[in-house]
Amino acid sequence: MTPLITAIQQVGIGVADAGEAWQWYRRVMGFDVPIFDDHAEAKLMIDYTGGEVHGRHAVMALNMAGGGGLEIWQFTSRTPEAVSFQPEPGDLGIFAVRIKAPDAGSAHKWLQKQAKTQVGPLSEFPDGPGFWGVDPYGNAFQIAEDSSWFGHTEQAVGGVAGVVIGVSDMDKAIAFYQTILNPCEVVYDKISVFEDLPTSVPNQRFRRVVVRKKVTAHGAFSKMLGNVNIELLQALDREPKKLFANRYWGDLGFIHVCFDTLDMDAMKKRLAENNYPLTVDSGGSFGMESAAGRFAYVEDPDGTLVELVEIHKLPILKKIGWYFNIEKRKDQRPLPNWMLRLLGLGRVKD
Repeated sequence: MTPLITAIQQVGIGVADAGEAWQWYRRVMGFDVPIFDDHAEAKLMIDYTGGEVHGRHAVMALNMAGGGGLEIWQFTSRTPEAVSFQPEPGDLGIFAVRIKAPDAGSAHKWLQKQAKTQVGPLSEFPDGPGFWGVDPYGNAFQIAEDSSWFGHTEQAVGGVAGVVIGVSDMDKAIAFYQTILNPCEVVYDKISVFEDLPTSVPNQRFRRVVVRKKVTAHGAFSKMLGNVNIELLQALDREPKKLFANRYWGDLGFIHVCFDTLDMDAMKKRLAENNYPLTVDSGGSFGMESAAGRFAYVEDPDGTLVELVEIHKLPILKKIGWYFNIEKRKDQRPLPNWMLRLLGLGRVKD
């Protein structure tokens, strides 16, 4: 099957103050290269914002060590709502973002020193050492070792390598994410009581699956974005709650996972053939400050929002109008490393 996805482009995080949150994520987690910093109305997302158009402030930032970015997203026309209960692993939606690290022990020491928030003990995950934590805004993160790297930063962590998603029917969820990520592989599938999971319910059984897509030489940004790990959790001993029930896309928490898409028309066709219709489609190129591309959304079997973005234009140095024009490229070969490193010219230092 022809690869239509490079990797995770970004994970959206709804916050109350985008400026404050970005400062924490760039200082502690190294997401200090802004791709866009945009104020606008989210007109195309009206079906997910109560039938009304709302204003927003969004910052997408990268960690130049490699991995996907974060889209830090704030309503400017309303006060965002928090989830009304304490999220637990297995609740339906994105429970945590996975941040990669070259060495879990070094990353653990760094986060304990810098984060000023909750950092759990070093543990053994299904695919290697790592640990859990919570950012100052109540969002869970998972730090795990990874083999795909682009560069190095002052922080002991890299960019986004995956997400942890709660599902109600594991087999349906696996089929959905395999349809999007193909080629990919299920590297772990087990039912057990997992000691590392940060749950308040003792002796709770889960079915835990890890779907992995390894980096390939397809797509302009594949060398930078790296591997994808989608960890799926199905709670077997309780009825899971939906994290965004009666709330809007853009409210507090993880609002979507976004995949870097190489051919939106082909992806749209593949999804439709498997009964996963797009719920939003910009149709043509859509601008986000100095960046542009076609974006779309599809829901997984539990309604978790998955964004797909086909990049058309990406700024290198906005002050002088210097861009990557991806839409005019004639092939899907990765951009050379020296060219990708130019993105670092826009780094914001605290």
